[in-house]
Amino acid sequence: MKWDDLAKEPCSVARSLAVIGDRWTLMILRDCFLGVRRFEAFQARLGISRTIVADRLKLLVEEGVLRKVPYQDGPARYDYRLTDKGFDLYPVVMAIVRWGDRHYAGEAGPPILHRHRACGHDFHPVTTCSACGEPVDARDVETRPGPGFKGS
Repeated sequence: MKWDDLAKEPCSVARSLAVIGDRWTLMILRDCFLGVRRFEAFQARLGISRTIVADRLKLLVEEGVLRKVPYQDGPARYDYRLTDKGFDLYPVVMAIVRWGDRHYAGEAGPPILHRHRACGHDFHPVTTCSACGEPVDARDVETRPGPGFKGS
């Protein structure tokens, strides 16, 4: 399968990877959730070429994950802000954070802690069942064809 074919696959993972599956795209999204909004800041934090930053931001804007908000005229400059579609990626990013913290943080512990503003406690992301609220892991789930499935 070619990279460009992912968006056409009858699979939500493949379709999602067509948008966010690149490492620099995920790093840009991480920075968005940390409050970064400007092109120059993405480039400086990530240490990558302007072309890579521009290409990834363009895709995220085209896909409706980010929106451009002008903050300067002549030359035009923009903030890149998460849309509702972009904010829907927070659990994805937090799942990657949790995995990285669990397997790569080392003896010192995680490099960043996340505090729930409502209760004031640090937390670890947990996937829960939307029906009963119980924690869910891979061993607790079975799959079946959904309404969008087009089988062979």
